[in-house]
Amino acid sequence: MQQQKIIILDFGSQTTQLIGRRVRELDTFCEILPYNRMPLDDPSIIGVILSGSPYSVYDPEAFQVDLSQIRGKYPILGICYGAQYMSHKLGGRVEPAGSREYGRQNLTTIDRENPLFRGFHPGSQVWMSHGDTITAIPTGFHCIASTETVRYAAYQAGGGERLWGVQFHPEVFHSVEGSLLLKNFVVDICGSRQDWSADSFVDATVAEIRQQVGNDRVILGLSGGVDSSVCAVLINRAIGQRLTCIFVNHGMLRKNEFSDVMHDYKCLGLNVVGVDASEKFLGDLAGVVDPEQKRKIIGRDFVEVFNAEAKKITDARWLAQGTIYPDRIESLNITGKVIKSHHNVGGLPKEMNLQLCEPLKWLFKDEVRRVGRSLGMPEHLITRHPFPGPGLAVRILGDITRDKVRILQEADDIYIRALKQYKTRLSGEEARRVLAAGVPIDMKDGDIEVSLYDQIWQAGVTLLSNVRSVGVMGDERTYEHPIALRAVTSTDAMTADWARLPYDFMANVSNEIINKVKGVNRVCYDISSKPPSTIEWE
Repeated sequence: MQQQKIIILDFGSQTTQLIGRRVRELDTFCEILPYNRMPLDDPSIIGVILSGSPYSVYDPEAFQVDLSQIRGKYPILGICYGAQYMSHKLGGRVEPAGSREYGRQNLTTIDRENPLFRGFHPGSQVWMSHGDTITAIPTGFHCIASTETVRYAAYQAGGGERLWGVQFHPEVFHSVEGSLLLKNFVVDICGSRQDWSADSFVDATVAEIRQQVGNDRVILGLSGGVDSSVCAVLINRAIGQRLTCIFVNHGMLRKNEFSDVMHDYKCLGLNVVGVDASEKFLGDLAGVVDPEQKRKIIGRDFVEVFNAEAKKITDARWLAQGTIYPDRIESLNITGKVIKSHHNVGGLPKEMNLQLCEPLKWLFKDEVRRVGRSLGMPEHLITRHPFPGPGLAVRILGDITRDKVRILQEADDIYIRALKQYKTRLSGEEARRVLAAGVPIDMKDGDIEVSLYDQIWQAGVTLLSNVRSVGVMGDERTYEHPIALRAVTSTDAMTADWARLPYDFMANVSNEIINKVKGVNRVCYDISSKPPSTIEWE
């Protein structure tokens, strides 16, 4: 039976991938394609979603699509810009909203008989984010939802045509019944069988890898994190020992990480080469302060190391990477705006003569973990927190030295071990969130007992090496470095909130770090969210 798919046409919105994530949560495969790359003759397509955009429909640089290619052929849902664009092109009117319509609003009127809003509750909360608004819909169209300030919060084409537009964002968490709206569209309107899963992704991707690389040999850059580890096991299932994995010690890994991870990889049956290039990386980074320059140097050095290893494997034709979508969207989106560079994004120099294989590039972190479980990987590898490719280099503010790396490794080791050892009991919504993530738990009287580590998306320590603080130890004055603890909760790293850690936990960790890590005399806790901050400081 042919796999069904939803096509999401990307007009440049930062939340386009969240739409894809919500569709996949409905066990439905989707492809996210540039706005101008709509497949015209694909019988597996069951519906089309038009994303939001940073542009106004009147902007001369606004992205445009030929609606005649899809209208009447598939069910269509336009979101924000997508809704405004369809209304504008089909005879409606879009005008500046006066003041930007941003944030939570409630639907004051809803056509709950409309298939898009079936099951909605009166007054349902939605999330708006637009500067223009629809002031008139095309002839024959009808309004199906409004808020106090947005007359045409949602509309449908007339004559029973399966074309809808919503000016709010159903994909974001703050649209309380947004997932229901997407389910109504994907399952009830488009007719999804809901048969896409991690298992089906593994089967399809293994087949695609075999077709892509043929009989060639592949080199994979391992980082020790869940993304590259799952990528390695996936490719290994496809081509076996024709995969050579390279794990580089750039001198800025966590404490004992190089030896521990090498042991794990050997146990997985992977063909792994360990390369200690710490002298090269630390030497090239000496005196460098700018965070973007650090990333570029590390990216360049990784390429040089892989190039050197590639020459030893004369029949290697491919470089595989565990790139996932948050890496890509923070590096370069469809509008061409760079937020920050990632060492495994952006292409390879021609002299490497290797093509890229990135089987996870459209997945979010939790989807990667589900694939890892489908592959039968050990749980401790699957549940590892995200760790930046440049390692501790982007957690040391200022220039990098071996002593600063030592300080950060020691403090980080104390912090992460403590998070794993400290368990709390959860119930209600918090318990459901942890269970939904597939975290191994202990049940007690209907509640769950789980470590702080497994409740948190990502945790780490940042060394403020360009700052000194005054302290007192014994009878002596100290003048040493402060560090900042960071712990965030998230589902996809696109947004994140700071974790509310117990006070007794933070007090114990602070005391242990200051007492045991020479060079630190002050511990702070970062309580900023993303946005406006990023998860990492650099």
